[in-house]
Amino acid sequence: MFEYQIIHEAEKATALLKGDIDIEATELMEEELLTVLEKYQEVELHFKDVLFVDSTGIGLLMNQVRELTERKVKVTITHLSEDVYQVFDLLQIPEILGRDVFSS
Repeated sequence: MFEYQIIHEAEKATALLKGDIDIEATELMEEELLTVLEKYQEVELHFKDVLFVDSTGIGLLMNQVRELTERKVKVTITHLSEDVYQVFDLLQIPEILGRDVFSS
């Protein structure tokens, strides 16, 4: 089960993501998360409690990062587990989104 918590700061929001980002999570992410995050100048997607991301989740994540970036929101993806980062790296997601989006 996927869930998230938003920590609001002045112009920054940190989304603490928890659970698998898969086809079941996409509806929640599309309908709720993006709407909340687009109101900020800076967004951190905190992946510490995400252990699995499937192809649907990767596609959704890429689309959301692109949409936020187009709206001039600075996006950072942080605290990826080694396994999740390896999948992203194999699919060249850091090259597609920009290595500056990813932080340790």
